Amino acid sequence: MIRALIVDDELYAREALEDELLGLGGVTIIGQCNNAIDALKTINHTRPDVVFLDIQMPRVTGLELLAMLDPETMPKVVFVTAYDEFAVQAFEDNAFDYLLKPIETARLKKSLDKLSRELNRQEDYQAITPALELLPCAGHNRITLVPHQDVEVARTSVTGVTLLTANGESVTHLSLKVLEDKTPLMRCHRQFLVHPAAIREIRLLDNGLAEVVTASAHSVPVSRRYLKALKDKLGLTHN
Repeated sequence: MIRALIVDDELYAREALEDELLGLGGVTIIGQCNNAIDALKTINHTRPDVVFLDIQMPRVTGLELLAMLDPETMPKVVFVTAYDEFAVQAFEDNAFDYLLKPIETARLKKSLDKLSRELNRQEDYQAITPALELLPCAGHNRITLVPHQDVEVARTSVTGVTLLTANGESVTHLSLKVLEDKTPLMRCHRQFLVHPAAIREIRLLDNGLAEVVTASAHSVPVSRRYLKALKDKLGLTHN
């Protein structure tokens, strides 16, 4: 099931698109937003698979919103507009697809089919990507292999990525992205990963920020955008 967010400043346009999507099936509408600012918050909070995004909106346009999204975590974006002169820029800005109003049902179905194939390919790739059990770390004239379950924190450093364990620190040339994809470590900050099993305390700070303390007393910052996912992983949120 494709999780979709609809963003358009016109209520009629949002409702009409929702009716079309639900009529075609295979889509769950997780929300509607009437401006880009609310959409940015909703995207970061709900992580939709796709955003159907109007281009011409007051204050912040759809193209400007696209530029605000993190390329590593952004959903697929399908621009929806009445003006085809934006098509070239939309695709240059990494839009997944482009639909003209009024939306034709057949054209929308084609976009959904394309989206479904793309999402299935991503899931297949993730399923076959092997996990890293041992993490190679550079030492003085040697390479040590650190079991991923021993790593409480991974952080970027001048020399590479530093792994923090109960026994000290080691430096690996693996990137945070590889560690995030292939080990249980999860993102809590742009520069930090933390092992959920190592967390012993979450301290809630001002402005929606937080920090976690691990079993070995490592203190790690948590950004607002990652706090909910971390709480969900630890079973600390309720529906």
